[in-house]
Amino acid sequence: MAESWDRRPAYLAALIGSDIGASLTPAMHEREGAEQGLRAIYRLLDFTALGLGPEALEELLVAAQRLGFAGVNVTHPCKQAVIPLLDGLSDEARALGAVNAVVFRDGRRIGHNTDWFGFAEGFRRGLPDAARRQVVQLGAGGAGAAVAHALLVLGAERLIVFDIDPHRAARLTEALAARFGAGRAVAGGDLASAIARADGLVNCTPVGMANHPGLPLPAELLRPALWVAEIVYFPLETALLRAARALGCRTLDGGGMAVFQAVGAFRLFTGIEPDAGRMQRHFAALVAAR
Repeated sequence: MAESWDRRPAYLAALIGSDIGASLTPAMHEREGAEQGLRAIYRLLDFTALGLGPEALEELLVAAQRLGFAGVNVTHPCKQAVIPLLDGLSDEARALGAVNAVVFRDGRRIGHNTDWFGFAEGFRRGLPDAARRQVVQLGAGGAGAAVAHALLVLGAERLIVFDIDPHRAARLTEALAARFGAGRAVAGGDLASAIARADGLVNCTPVGMANHPGLPLPAELLRPALWVAEIVYFPLETALLRAARALGCRTLDGGGMAVFQAVGAFRLFTGIEPDAGRMQRHFAALVAAR
């Protein structure tokens, strides 16, 4: 009797970054792939687990490309460092100066950004009527660039960006002002004053992740009228969100961004339209099972 084998189309993908062992991205891609009739194999290429530094990024890209991967997602600390290693960028990735998905096609590496769509879609669903006259954002790295773009697309009238590196915040807000108009985004100076006048706060720093515990700002700056959003999703409830909820703030966890950036990446890697609702339900089940 002939041996049976799986005839479903297959695709390989991976996530490259540091301290990503708790990521739910592989499970989301593999489950949706199976639902779409694919043999989806999604791997974690974790610098920390592999004993490598970010300087190994190009080596991992070359290996994935040569092994026939459809593409890779990249996360902290690679979203900007990956750009010089690519052959081209989508319009969104070029505008943002940050990449979270690299598609391998016809021998070329093309960078895309699905983070901004992920945050925007999560915000639309989770805080649809939140005031956006003034928003404070912490973090101006690769993810921060995507979130800042999303906030301005969503209608934030004034975005004040703070970063541990003031020059990075200045570069980001100058680029945003060029796209969205003068005064829409500015680099912050006095955090307490900015938060006191803000409608909302978004944390785009790694602080709050399982391997970077703590609060990204003094808890006493929070107040009940402020809405607070996170992009971290492991853990889903960060110290910042716990502190904000204890005060009665409206909050948005990083789950929506995680799901909808994966929706965009799945579409890029496979050319197939994923079922976003199904991916949301699967994400919720994965979180509940932890």
